[in-house]
Amino acid sequence: MRLLLDTHAFFWWLSGSNRLSLPARQAIGDEDNEVIVSAASAWEIATKHRIGKLPDAEALALDIPGAIAGQNFEELPITVEHAVRAGALPGPHRDPFDRMLIAQALSGNLVLVSIEPLFDSYGVRRLW
Repeated sequence: MRLLLDTHAFFWWLSGSNRLSLPARQAIGDEDNEVIVSAASAWEIATKHRIGKLPDAEALALDIPGAIAGQNFEELPITVEHAVRAGALPGPHRDPFDRMLIAQALSGNLVLVSIEPLFDSYGVRRLW
């Protein structure tokens, strides 16, 4: 299975938080699954740390690529196709990071690991 981690899932995995659901934890830990972290999540972590919304993420914000590589996860860049798809998504959901993750999950036929039930209305396969 190819898993795209929502930002909170990536952060909770790294911190060992029990806020990450058991099915999500098992899927991420399964070596048969490919685990992917979007550039959108790196952008979100760096932004939220800078503005004080993620004060506990300083070490992560300073070396997001190292954290991804250290877990043997894959990086997913943002392409023009992703940007167009995210911008064209219907509905009132305004969070640009979420819209990008939805677009990337749909474009790559990825399972989005996220606590957000709102994502279901966009037709993504979501694991939580």
